[in-house]
Amino acid sequence: MKALGEILTFNEKFVAEKKYEEFSTSKLPNKRMVILTCMDTRLLELLPRAMNVRNGDIKLIKNGGAVINHPFGSVMRSILVAVYQLHADEVLVIGHYDCGMGGLKADEMIENMKERGVKEETLETIEYSGIDVKKWLRGFSKVEDSVANSVKIIKNHPLLPENVPVHGLLINPETGKLDLVINGYEE
Repeated sequence: MKALGEILTFNEKFVAEKKYEEFSTSKLPNKRMVILTCMDTRLLELLPRAMNVRNGDIKLIKNGGAVINHPFGSVMRSILVAVYQLHADEVLVIGHYDCGMGGLKADEMIENMKERGVKEETLETIEYSGIDVKKWLRGFSKVEDSVANSVKIIKNHPLLPENVPVHGLLINPETGKLDLVINGYEE
């Protein structure tokens, strides 16, 4: 792929010129927090700048919609690692307005999969294995509710210390304005 070649060429120069030195930090977050947010491209640089966080300040977990689908999945495990191994004292779930997960339609995505070569038999095998693909691919209808649900899953997790505040916020992907959904200090 063309993009990979460009990345590797750039990286060789980046390393040779020691441009990595400005990003040197420890693995422990300076601001002692872990953030779960969406993978939306608009948030890549906007979110940290809107929150005044720099390289080394936070642990950052990203996925589609800042959603926790399973209390014992990889996202929750990462949050627990941040708390117990990397000294994070607070958790923030930050969704955003105009999120693509809000409009995600399972039937449309399945059709796109088929167009790109996923066979009907593969989907049937997954269904026969006990996975409801349409439910698994479903988005959410209201981003505020989705953030609140992720906060609830984290806060009520049996392995999370009770004294760890879990906050829920929404960011405007155009302006960077943060809106509070749940104040974890008050919960």
